[in-house]
Amino acid sequence: MLIKRSPNGIEIPFPSEITPQHIFESRRNFIRQIALGSIAGGALLEMAGRQALAQNSGQKLAGKPNPAYVVMDRPSAYKDATTYNNFYEFGTDKADPAKYAGSLKPRPWSIVIEGEVKKPVMLDLDSLIKLAPLEERIYRLRCVEGWSMVIPWIGYSLSALIKKVEPTGNAKFIEFVTLADPKQMPGLRSPVLDWPYVEGLRIDEANHPLALLTFGMYGEVLPHQNGAPVRIVLPWKYGFKSAKSIVKIRFVREQPKTAWSRAAPQEYGFYSNVNPAVDHPRWSQASERRIGEDGFFTRKRKTLMFNGYNEVASLYAEMDLGKFF
Repeated sequence: MLIKRSPNGIEIPFPSEITPQHIFESRRNFIRQIALGSIAGGALLEMAGRQALAQNSGQKLAGKPNPAYVVMDRPSAYKDATTYNNFYEFGTDKADPAKYAGSLKPRPWSIVIEGEVKKPVMLDLDSLIKLAPLEERIYRLRCVEGWSMVIPWIGYSLSALIKKVEPTGNAKFIEFVTLADPKQMPGLRSPVLDWPYVEGLRIDEANHPLALLTFGMYGEVLPHQNGAPVRIVLPWKYGFKSAKSIVKIRFVREQPKTAWSRAAPQEYGFYSNVNPAVDHPRWSQASERRIGEDGFFTRKRKTLMFNGYNEVASLYAEMDLGKFF
């Protein structure tokens, strides 16, 4: 094999082995600042996280647009959707996930599916992604704190995975368990929740076509701060129901004890459907602020029942939605 050499005798590596200039320079600047002692504590962690996110962002993930799941609202800006997040495993401030989630390692990754199923299985990330055709769906996402976004997600209906593992007749609920690794997630040092983060659904809710097993957004793989590498998106429920960085899915007989319903049952019910008639004890749910679109003095939007996804209403036809909130 012929190896080209530079005039000074130094071997020229293959192009794939050359560190891109912007990464090289950021690393060099990072090392220089450490040597000068100008970065300490949280600032050091923040810079490391931002650099890791930059190097892992932009990986393409294609999904065929599904016109059945497109809202008329204008999608939120990518910058807004990736810098204003709730992901307490990386901190409680909305900016914390974008600062610190670079420590998350989304590969290798696997999910264990167990419990009341005929075919329990452990799937690696690639096998999980290939389980069904990926779709792009533009969903509204409403937060219980009174803000909302519109995001083009990439994934497939959770029902495809449910069908594969064949739940038994005893499976009444599904429990989602998320990663809880203090080495990757600095927010776990906080006692704000009983870790790991756990969420759950009734089996019929999970089988609804809107429930999305999600691997990407905006044509790319999920950013770390948005729940990489796999999460749930439930557009008719408040955002905290959409579990991020999932490592285990259990099919169970009894209603799961979810993280927020354990921490504050008077504020966060198991169902957590978007319902403008039922206020959170600390916030009205009658209206909402669209992040990146509505200014501080702009009139808020009226919140829609089920976040506008009325096709799920039949799931709760016999329920008192003021009691089962």
